[in-house]
Amino acid sequence: MTEQTFADFGVHPQIVSALADAGITSPFPIQAMTLPVALGGHDIIGQAKTGTGKTLGFGIPMLQRVVAATDEAYAALLAPGAPQALAVCPTRELAIQVAADLERAGKQRGIRVLTVYGGRAYEPQIEALRKGVDIVVGTPGRLIDLSNQKFLDLGHARIVVLDEADEMLDLGFLPDVEKLLARTPAGRQTMLFSATMPGAVVALARRYMTQPTHIRAMHEEGDEGATVKAIEQFVYRAHALDKTEMLSRILQAEGRGLTIIFSRTKRTAAKVSEELAERGFAAAAIHGDLGQGAREQALRAFRNGKVDVLVATDVAARGIDVENVTHVVNFQCPEDEKTYLHRIGRTGRAGNTGVAVTFVDWEDLTRWSVINKALDLGIPEPTETYSSSDNLYADLGIPREAKGRLPKAAQTRAGLDAEVLEDIEGPQKQRSGGSRSGGSKSGGSTSGGTRSGTGRSGSRSGGRGRSQGAESHGGDSGPSSDNTDGASREGSGSDSLRRNRNRRRTRAGQSAAE
Repeated sequence: MTEQTFADFGVHPQIVSALADAGITSPFPIQAMTLPVALGGHDIIGQAKTGTGKTLGFGIPMLQRVVAATDEAYAALLAPGAPQALAVCPTRELAIQVAADLERAGKQRGIRVLTVYGGRAYEPQIEALRKGVDIVVGTPGRLIDLSNQKFLDLGHARIVVLDEADEMLDLGFLPDVEKLLARTPAGRQTMLFSATMPGAVVALARRYMTQPTHIRAMHEEGDEGATVKAIEQFVYRAHALDKTEMLSRILQAEGRGLTIIFSRTKRTAAKVSEELAERGFAAAAIHGDLGQGAREQALRAFRNGKVDVLVATDVAARGIDVENVTHVVNFQCPEDEKTYLHRIGRTGRAGNTGVAVTFVDWEDLTRWSVINKALDLGIPEPTETYSSSDNLYADLGIPREAKGRLPKAAQTRAGLDAEVLEDIEGPQKQRSGGSRSGGSKSGGSTSGGTRSGTGRSGSRSGGRGRSQGAESHGGDSGPSSDNTDGASREGSGSDSLRRNRNRRRTRAGQSAAE
């Protein structure tokens, strides 16, 4: 049987050509199921996980329905330049990824895509809206802000996509989503995608969608079972002081490519990234104490291969979809089975296989027991393993000569410093850039350490620094809710400014106000 192509579904030739230029010629199952319905203008409820190809499943119909500025029909639009399509995402990182996919697929048609989210200055986003855009991709808080200020006109959006609706529910964004939907035309086409369908999401669909077609593109044999089968899993009872030594050897395994290391806390993420950099690995971190510019720098460097190790907290990694991740390491045991599946699901995608390694500390044994039982993994008591244990080398294909540092000859990555750090928060912001995660040694990384406004950002080695300021509506500042290993976060912005003034008075020889 001949493999179907995008052209077979009636996709615009310029979109087909742009996808082919990117090496995408045949649709994934979710795309093959979605395209005929979506291109017909019907509402869709798509149940699919991140990494299944759903972005193009809704992105191609968006691009197809948009009237480009080069089209003859553009001048006849009631409001040329007003957004014709809207995609709402729960996190900044997911919004950036969705927009990048849309820009790539819509490049030859000249489709203008704007990404809006908190943590960036308003002015460039407002200026782009004034000049005219075709598709807006954004997070709920910033979209509401721009709409309230009359810069974002949603009255001509003919197609609206809600991506990862269950995550938006978890983050408390559904009220904002409803406000956004209420500002779009009643006759719009609406597509909602969600990995799970909790009651609140179902209610939202019933309220704002018209006879939607339900498309389910999950794994045939059960989500958890298929995820487990695609990924080779290893679980070791590790000692806290030996974890970094074990990790350093795992990162030298044969065939290892891009690797994501998960921690439960911001401090651990920063510390592990710095220690790996000092050992010669090209590592970067993303967590809630980093400013938006530093997080985007780390993600770009990881996608571009300038670093091949990304250390992340669960919250900061929400929505991140990076291709060709071969290994996932749970440096700290996840909280529950859902988090475990989310973590290891970053590898073994699109028909590929992957490797997942989990460290279980003594204090995590009960937590792991619950995860193992819930997923029926058959690993109730992980083997006690050290960095010198033969089973570690044999299981993961680690060369026997591998030690705790990456040899100089293997330090070939450009490192995080080779990736530009953008000053994206605007001069009016006094926001934290967060912690410095590793000196750029031999392909190592410096994740953060930017100056923002007039204050120096963050502290070294995952120290608390100043807490990242929240945008309006709790504003798309998801990563700032990461755990901090019990360290208290500093209070409101005014308290921080008062302390800064007190420090300056102290330096000047004046008494500090209490």
